[in-house]
Formats: sequence, structure tokens, C-alpha cells
Amino acid sequence: MKKWLSILLLSGIANSALAASQIVTVSRFEVGKDKWAFNREEIMLTCEKGGALFAINPSTLLEYPLNDKAEAMMKSGQVQAKPISIIQLDDPAHPGQKKSLQPFIDRAQQLCRK
Repeated sequence: MKKWLSILLLSGIANSALAASQIVTVSRFEVGKDKWAFNREEIMLTCEKGGALFAINPSTLLEYPLNDKAEAMMKSGQVQAKPISIIQLDDPAHPGQKKSLQPFIDRAQQLCRK
């Protein structure tokens, strides 16, 4: 009986953790080549507890911060993440600058409201 109770409790905790964050996958095809900001064909976006926004590389599951909250979590060691500039494309229209992340930030913020 105790074994089943433990299993049910752990299952409930795992489901709560999964429900705390939302994830959506977006692709270059969906967004459009001109607005696509990454050197990957697909990227996952997530809103974590507290409004921290991350981009996730689907092939490695490595997280990249999209806002200040996520950046702070990375710097404090709360999450294992890498700087977004690693996967962010240069903007050919503005030499020396990276492409805008705003469309992806906006899309990830929509997940926070769900």
C-alpha cells in the first residue's frame, strides 16, 4: 500500500512540474526565412515558472535564455543554459548585429498566459 501511495505521489509531482511550463515548437518555414533568427531549422520555445523565457534546441535539448529572467537563472546556475548568441544568426541588413529575437520572445510570452 505504501508503495502505491509513493508512486501516486511522485506521479502527481511530475505532472505538476510538466504543467508548470508550456512548450511550443516553431520552424523556419512557419516564421519565414526573413524573420528566422537561428542557425537551426526548428526551435522550441518555453515559458518557465516566473516568466523566464527560453529557446530550446530540439536535437540537444540545450536551453538558451530569451529574456532577463532566464539570463539571471543561467548566470546563477539555476538552469544549465548557453548564451542565445551561439545559435542566433547575423542580420545581413545590419552588419555587426544579430537578427531580432522579438518575434520569438512574443511567441514565448503567449505561453506564459496559458
